Amino acid sequence: MTTTVATVTEGTDSPYALSHLDALESEAVHIFREVAGEFERPVILFSGGKDSILMLHLALKAFAPAAIPFSLLHVDTGHNFPEVLEYRDRVVAEHGLRLHVASVQEYIDAGKLRERPDGTRNPLQTLPLTEKIQSERFDAVFGGGRRDEEKARAKERVFSLRDEFSQWDPRRQRPELWQLYNGRHAPGEHVRVFPLSNWTELDVWQYIARENIELPGIYFAHEREVFSRSGMWLTAGEWGGPKDGETTQKRLVRYRTVGDMSCTGAVDSDATTLEAVITEIAASRLTERGATRADDKMSEAAMEDRKREGYF
Repeated sequence: MTTTVATVTEGTDSPYALSHLDALESEAVHIFREVAGEFERPVILFSGGKDSILMLHLALKAFAPAAIPFSLLHVDTGHNFPEVLEYRDRVVAEHGLRLHVASVQEYIDAGKLRERPDGTRNPLQTLPLTEKIQSERFDAVFGGGRRDEEKARAKERVFSLRDEFSQWDPRRQRPELWQLYNGRHAPGEHVRVFPLSNWTELDVWQYIARENIELPGIYFAHEREVFSRSGMWLTAGEWGGPKDGETTQKRLVRYRTVGDMSCTGAVDSDATTLEAVITEIAASRLTERGATRADDKMSEAAMEDRKREGYF
């Protein structure tokens, strides 16, 4: 009698192998559960952008059918895209979540911050963010940063220790071998957590398509009044654009990332569906921040400088 032994080989042909999206999802779910078990007051940064939407989707999966044990935090610059704010509020209401808002405008009105000459408020987010973390005693803050976005984020850990001033020191970051995360921190310190660290922009879009996750409409091609500045198509608005000599025109555009209107550029696109966006991203040679975020182009180390001050 001959006995046949079934063998399982590594690789995509194995019935036990996870797809790369399943592996990324599993890693993120593990991170959310680790934080829930290790920290007392975690919070998810949620702006209504695609990465924060993906984080919320993963958090809901991680704890279903229970409610997620975290509240949400949005640093509102006052120059956000209306479509994104509408989406944020609708999702918060739909899932019965608690939303904390740190307002840059309130800090300007109180004289704690001064409006920049260029109207850009992204660099002004640090103080409202760090003071909200301190006042609410958040000890873990989830962010949607990915290592493929920008060179300062490429060196970031999944658990990023911040001191009592919310500042980042790369020399204090801990090794994370075998997906073992060390959340130990002294009183006043906290940890920034990046469950999407190992995702790429293409991974994000492919997962959104697989899970049929709803996004704000500005991520898809639409006609918009824009003007050109520093090689980017910016949306006109109360923040101070366009200036003299800058003329608006209607173009078919979409956004790869969303943030403050004054520094987030649109790209020419006719991609109106998830499939078309994925095809477009697969052919791109620039990250979304490299192509459309003016605040990252202020200097060679703009993002790293802001991280050291307390930003993400």
